[in-house]
Amino acid sequence: MYIQSFLNWLPLAYLTFDSYKHEHEPPNELGNLSPYHVAPAFPIEAELPGDCTVDRVMLMHRHGSRGPANTDEEDSLNSLVRTLREGHTAIQRAYLPENLRFLKKGYDLHLEPQNLTIIGRQQLFNHGVEFGMKYPNFTTDTLLSSYSQRVIDSMYFFAQGRFGREVEDKKLLTVNDMHDPASWITPWTSCPELDMSYGSEVSAEWSSIYLPPITDRLNALLPGVFLVDDDTHGALYACAYDLAAGNEAPWCNVFYPHEFAAFDYELDLIMDASVGYLAVNNSGRVLGSVFVNKLIERFSNVSEEAQSLYLEFGHDTTIMPVLAAMNLNRDYPPLSPHGPPLPRKFRSSYQTPFAANMIWERFTCKMSFHGPQIRLVLNGQTYPLLPCAKTMQHRKYGTCSLEAFIEANEFSTSIRFGDDTWKGVCGAGAHSEDVRGEFFST
Repeated sequence: MYIQSFLNWLPLAYLTFDSYKHEHEPPNELGNLSPYHVAPAFPIEAELPGDCTVDRVMLMHRHGSRGPANTDEEDSLNSLVRTLREGHTAIQRAYLPENLRFLKKGYDLHLEPQNLTIIGRQQLFNHGVEFGMKYPNFTTDTLLSSYSQRVIDSMYFFAQGRFGREVEDKKLLTVNDMHDPASWITPWTSCPELDMSYGSEVSAEWSSIYLPPITDRLNALLPGVFLVDDDTHGALYACAYDLAAGNEAPWCNVFYPHEFAAFDYELDLIMDASVGYLAVNNSGRVLGSVFVNKLIERFSNVSEEAQSLYLEFGHDTTIMPVLAAMNLNRDYPPLSPHGPPLPRKFRSSYQTPFAANMIWERFTCKMSFHGPQIRLVLNGQTYPLLPCAKTMQHRKYGTCSLEAFIEANEFSTSIRFGDDTWKGVCGAGAHSEDVRGEFFST
């Protein structure tokens, strides 16, 4: 019914929209389940100096909006639907505020777990068009994705937007076609000892703090329904996933901004404790080192045969370890299950929403900078590379010289697949697609 509004969600000019009967726009700070949106701008120059020319580009793109991807999410969603069905009589008898009256007609879920949604397809197609307009002179014969079907589909729809009918002449490959000892897109497949369960443990403590007051508030509005915290969790997930599917999203009208902020922080905790700075044995940063080393390898190659464009597709858990390996979003003090630090740098809603895109550019200038330089454009905004920005000019543009970038990433350049650091996190290095604890967002 409201799909057309969502299909216009990502026009080339990033126009805003008002698809549902919300007093304000639908929430876009829902952790890694956030709808794609351009990240907030940093106080730096958005465009490179006029005498600079980009000569190499490396894109890592997260898949678009999808259905629920793990059993915890599905269990909470199913619990909500079951409780509402059992409370049907009480709901019919109750006088409900306007934002809960949709429950009189019943509420059910129409979600396809795991798969790319129609909104996800539109996101990737639009991003392909936008990329082609931004980098019209860059092309490649090969695109590469993870082995997950929604990522393969994302690669296909991006390619359709970027290349049109020319896509028939392109090679669309997955990491299974490659022979690297550790993939920079799915490094966890070479880390059999990786334990992802800590993310859920940390987030559970925060959930036990923020969910009960919301549940009490909703139960006061829904006498006789007897919601539990798992149902409240399901309602928050329902808002995110109805938006992702292009459905009407009535639960998005039910929560206050501070309640969404608490949910957003919960998803940040899961991400940080799984593949970020809180991850066991520094495993997130070690996994991110694989991408950092690949980036340095590609941008350091000065041969005439060097590829000028790389189009690759993965997950939020591909992108976030890269930022962590580079210390680009570390918080002091670190994230805590007792509550968020203020302000907060680690923000998955800004850094890895659905259809997140991380674009690395190598560029040279006639006068503004000397030698090869590097810039990161994350979700439509230049992301400052502060750890290696040695001059006022670099800080002004959020860039680094390639030499300073390599020096600043000694953590990553000191790690190689199978060395003592890798084995300390991953074990002997046997290939495995399974890790301990459900890999929550692949």
